[in-house]
Amino acid sequence: MSTQTEIKTYQNFIEGTWIPAKTQKAEPSYNPAHRNEVVGFVQSSSAEDVDHAVSVAKLAQKSWSKLTGAQRGDYLFKFANAIENRLNEIAETLTREMGKTLPEAKGETLRGIAILRYYAGEGLRKTGDVIPATDNKALQYTTRVPLGVVGLITPWNFPVAIPIWKLAPALVYGNAVVIKPAQEASVTCAKLMECAEQAGLPAGVLNMVTGKGSVVGQRLIDHPDIKGLSFTGSNGIGKQVAVGAINRGAKFQLEMGGKNPIIIANDANLEEAVEATISGGLRSTGQKCTATSRVIVEVGIYEAFKEALVDKVKEIVVGDGLLEGTWMGPSVNESQLNTVLSYIKKGKEEGASVLLGGNRLENDGYQDGYYVEPTIFEGVTKDMTIGQEEIFGPVLALMKVNSLEEALQVANDVQFGLSASIFTQNIGKAFQFIDEIEAGLVRVNYETAGVELQAPFGGMKDSSFGGREQGTAAIDFYTSIKTVFVKP
Repeated sequence: MSTQTEIKTYQNFIEGTWIPAKTQKAEPSYNPAHRNEVVGFVQSSSAEDVDHAVSVAKLAQKSWSKLTGAQRGDYLFKFANAIENRLNEIAETLTREMGKTLPEAKGETLRGIAILRYYAGEGLRKTGDVIPATDNKALQYTTRVPLGVVGLITPWNFPVAIPIWKLAPALVYGNAVVIKPAQEASVTCAKLMECAEQAGLPAGVLNMVTGKGSVVGQRLIDHPDIKGLSFTGSNGIGKQVAVGAINRGAKFQLEMGGKNPIIIANDANLEEAVEATISGGLRSTGQKCTATSRVIVEVGIYEAFKEALVDKVKEIVVGDGLLEGTWMGPSVNESQLNTVLSYIKKGKEEGASVLLGGNRLENDGYQDGYYVEPTIFEGVTKDMTIGQEEIFGPVLALMKVNSLEEALQVANDVQFGLSASIFTQNIGKAFQFIDEIEAGLVRVNYETAGVELQAPFGGMKDSSFGGREQGTAAIDFYTSIKTVFVKP
């Protein structure tokens, strides 16, 4: 456990300064591994605080957009360096606040640094094309212009990577930002704002307002000067973002749920398939939108795969993410723990069999945290609740099939389409899977979880809406195209 004794109160970051919420109220952020341990206090803000942040962002954006892309990129490089200098501190805060293991937290923070540097480089890349004009004396070309002020609503499961992969392209393309992090991850986001301050970002270009989604998030959705909304979270809240944005003509981007399948073909490399299933499904306690949830296994390899999977999962060490040797931490809070336990109960009630786990861990040092055993079900059918709905916990549902065709039919028979993978040594099966799977992120012989920062990220069906995130695709959301025709 951390030896930290000071419990700091983090204020909102608006116009380059730290100011308390108008409500004069702050809420504690707790450590899910030790539920009575306060990581820090964060502001419980009002709509008035959002209005203040948006007004200063609108003013700052005018001068920020006049800088060259290279100049804006220089600020992102400095931002990345500031985070790198505080890598261990930020990673430990992430672990204490959200629960994932310290190695995962360090990896996520390093990824945030890499994302900032990637988009810093985007400041030097082209923003348009020359297009032939019908008049041979004219020049016709396109350029990109920023939206203005964008609102970012980010989740707790990746409290460094997701805020950065939204704010980095937003900033380098000339927008100003107001971010509302999840309450469970607001201390971590405040650490990022401290790094932005150390990097010398112009006042008002990047602002953070913490508080309830029903207050702060809703005001961002409704505010007339927020020209773009980028949201990652649940489908229910995502639909509220969409409706609010449509009602006032704002641009919006949604990244939501997943029910991600991994298909294990009869000819799969057994050891690699087991490792990928466990890593994809159980790291971060299964709290990833790209986490493996459904494990669809061909009958010829099913028994061998099941036995190897159970044996390997039995080796997982659950505990405080700061402790060396811990492989899986707690659920992020009591509500999420209860959600996972309710799905486990539902799986049992609907006739699935528990091969391993299925219980809350409450003894031998676990009683102070929100711990659940890594759980494996078998006998799961596609019509069961745990075969259809996102659990967001360490639960794997084994589904036996007779062929690749059946596997694909089962894999596609959900409302989501975020990520999917297959393990096979047959190139024909691999390309059939690539062609027929309904998912935005498709992998062969690799886990479902994660995405390369330089590649577009997003899903199909109810998983995503409004354009891809990350890579060069991000410019499509954070800018508008301006077509120019010039005749001397």
